[in-house]
This record gives sequence, C-alpha cells and structure tokens, in this order.
Amino acid sequence: MLTAPKLDYALLAPILIILGAALVGVLVEAFIKQAWRAKLQLAIALGGIIIAFEQLFRVRNQTSSIAAVTSVSIDGVGIFMQGAILVFAFLGILIIADQDNFAPQASALPGSSEEATALQSGKQQTEVFPLTLFAVSGMMLFPIATDFITLFVALEVLSLPLYLMAGLSRRRRLLSQEAALKYFLLGAYSSAFFLFGAALLYGYSGTLSLNGLTDAIHGSGGNDVFLLLGIAFLSVGLLFKVGAVPFHSWTPDVYQGAPTPITGFMAAATKAAAFGATIRIFYVGLDAAQLSWKPIISIIAVITMVIGSVAAISQRDMKRLLAFSSIAHAGFILTAVVSLNKNALSATLFYLAAYGVATIGAFGIVTLVRDSAGEVSDLNRWVGLGKKSPLVASVFSLFLLSFAGIPLTSGFVGKFSIFSAAYESGNIYLVVAGVLSSAIAVFFYLRIILMLFFADATNDSVSVIIPSLLTRISITISALVTIILGVAPSLLLNVAQNFAYFLR
Repeated sequence: MLTAPKLDYALLAPILIILGAALVGVLVEAFIKQAWRAKLQLAIALGGIIIAFEQLFRVRNQTSSIAAVTSVSIDGVGIFMQGAILVFAFLGILIIADQDNFAPQASALPGSSEEATALQSGKQQTEVFPLTLFAVSGMMLFPIATDFITLFVALEVLSLPLYLMAGLSRRRRLLSQEAALKYFLLGAYSSAFFLFGAALLYGYSGTLSLNGLTDAIHGSGGNDVFLLLGIAFLSVGLLFKVGAVPFHSWTPDVYQGAPTPITGFMAAATKAAAFGATIRIFYVGLDAAQLSWKPIISIIAVITMVIGSVAAISQRDMKRLLAFSSIAHAGFILTAVVSLNKNALSATLFYLAAYGVATIGAFGIVTLVRDSAGEVSDLNRWVGLGKKSPLVASVFSLFLLSFAGIPLTSGFVGKFSIFSAAYESGNIYLVVAGVLSSAIAVFFYLRIILMLFFADATNDSVSVIIPSLLTRISITISALVTIILGVAPSLLLNVAQNFAYFLR
C-alpha cells in the first residue's frame, strides 16, 4: 500500500512562498493589463521575499533531516544560505525594478521595426519578476538538497530562468543574446557533467543520498574507479556554477552581455547557492574521500585566484573586470572549502554574504553610468567620474576596496577569516597564493579609484543619472552593510559560527 510522503510544511514554507509568488506573477502576466503589471509584479516579488524571510526567521532554530522525506536537510548552513539568498534577491529586485535596463520585447529581432514599435509604446519586460523568483526558489533548494535527484532539479530550476534573463538587455542586444546562448550551451554541458557524475556515484554506492554515499565510501575504502570518475564529473558541474578556472570562460562574456541588474543578482545569489551545495556535497557526501578530491580542488583554488586576479588587470570593460574579480573570489572561497573545519565553514558563510551584498551594490552603481545611448561600461569613459559625481564614485570605490580586502570593509574580514582557517588546517601554500593574488587585485582596484578621482575627464566621458528610489535604497543598504561588517564583523561572524553545522 502506497503512503503519502511526510512533509514538514513549516520548514519548507520559505521555498513554497517564493514559488507561490512566482506562480502568481505568471498569472499576472496572463490576465492583468500591461499598464498595471510593473508595480503589481514588483509588489508581489518584494512581498513574497519578505514573507519568506520572515518565515525563515521563525524556524531558524528548528532543524530536520526529514523535512521532505530525506531529500533535503534543514540545518544551520541551509538556513543561513537561504537567508543570504533572500537578502540578495531583495536587493537585486530593487535594481531590477528599473525596467529601463531591459528590452521592451525580448522576442523581437534586434533593430527590427517590431522592437522599435514596442519601445515607442512603452512596453515593459515584466516577466523578469516571476523569472527571478523561480530562480530564487531553485537557489534556496540547492544548498539544502541531500540527494542527487533533488540537487539536479534545483540546479535546473535556478539555471533556466537565468539563461532567459541574460538575453534581455535593452542595449547591445546582439551581445546580450550571444551571452544568453553561450550561457545556455555551456550550462547545459555542465549540467550533463553533473548528472553523469551523480549517475556514476549512484552506480558506486547504490544510493542517491549524500549520507548513503558516505557510508559506502567508509565501507569500500574510497578507491573505486566509479567513485573517482563520479567525483570528477560532479566537480565539473559545480565548479562551472561557481566560475572556477578552467570552467570560467562563460563568466566575463555573460557578465558583460546580460542586463546589469541581472548580472549583479546572478553574481551574488548564484555563487552563494552553488557554493552552498558544493560545501554540503564535499563536507557531507565526500568527506571520507577527501584524499581523492582535496589535492585537485586545492590546485584549482590556486589557479583560480591567480588567473582571476592577473586577467582582471588587462580588462578595459568594467563588467568584464568585475567578472574576473568574481573568478578570483571563487578561488578564495575554494581555499576555505578544502580546509574542512568549522572555522572554514563559518568563514565561507560570512564571505559569501559580505561579497554578495557588495557585488549587488557595485553593479547597481554600474547601471547609473551612462551616455546618450545608454549604459557605459568602457573603463576609458569612466575617467574623471569622481569629479563629476563624487558621491557615486566614492560609494563605488567603497565596494572596490571591499573586494580588495582593505581594512574597515567586510571584504577584509572575509579574507582574513578564510586565510586564518586555511592556516589552521595546514594549507600554508593556499594562504600564500591567496595573499599574493590579493596583492595583485589591490593593484587594479586602486588603479580604477585613481582613474576616477585623479585623472582628467575626456571629451567623451559619461554622466551619472539620478537613480530611482528603489535603486538608491539597494545601493545604500549594500554600502552600509559593507561598512558595518567591516567595523563590527562580530554581528555576522557570530551568526555564521552558530549556523556552521550540517545534519548528517
């Protein structure tokens, strides 16, 4: 006799609320007049995120490994990551609400009369709100999933909306569509690698659960060919999502071509979700086989830090520069992943939260820098911006200083925590590589700041538009959090320390 699966709806409610809000958004697109959609979709999205966060806060001290049979685990890391993703979604939606960044009709050919007609009529791409919420639901499921089927479903749910949204940029339409196609094709390959890895690990262990995989490794010694190949294939899929070398080639192109609000949201939330799943898989499912994966991941961490930092020096586009910066940060976080101790786990949680907030703020600033044709990301056009708009340039410099790890910013605390954890675990070479890469990164960050404030503006320089109220709120919150976590890091470090545990 079949029995219905037992579900703890209170613990699953944050994800269900986001999914419900996304479905309501789809109905709005189908039945509500165009003129009313933008404000209604914004209210639904923000309301859903706030209610989901409130419910998550209610259950923050409740844990369960059987909230959805054994497919998810509601534990400290899962709750922290879900909270961080909801914060990123809230800040990202505030910037996404500026519809001027999106094509009026995505299905129209770039430069066609159909696109011109849609632009003149004031049509808005409000589908972006439910798409964002669908992506958020997948991101919230990914870090708490404890079996390979749920992991794969979450991976696809978070990825598919991002593939679509990457091609919605109003300006540089061909570049945006190229970015979306490249992201989709490479993302499909990475998902295939992930699925092949999961299949091989199932063939090795006879189970789809991470706990069952651990038991199988303990029983066999962890030297099976299926196990090694499964780890390799699974790692490719995960490393693609976090943007680690050598699976990073999509990152600069997609970051440059996608609408800037989507780039900021994707850079923060996707990285958090992917690293949340990565640390769960390596800490829970593959802990007993760490001798098989730790040396390779350590090498990848070093290469990622170095290549990300060095490649950023030669970039002449602000969004591509931030993309390579993101790659370098992925290497820093991988340093903590291979350290395998509680301090490394809490440092990872803090770093992801601090980096994500600063990233959304930085891309929010990029949306404000424009000329008569629209948004400008060419670095040569940013020369002297600090003299034209000192406040905007100063806030952007704050985010760059945080990325560089300068004291009194959240980035400094994050890097210090990660390097300290790596040192405690004996990974001295990772600390040395991280410090050297950080020194390289400081060079190109400071070069940009000097360019903003101490160089004379050119004739074709840009201006800064007055941000909308929602964009202003998002950037202000991001800046304040970056400063507060740099001055009083214990506010979040203690929380991260308390939530740095897995249910096994």
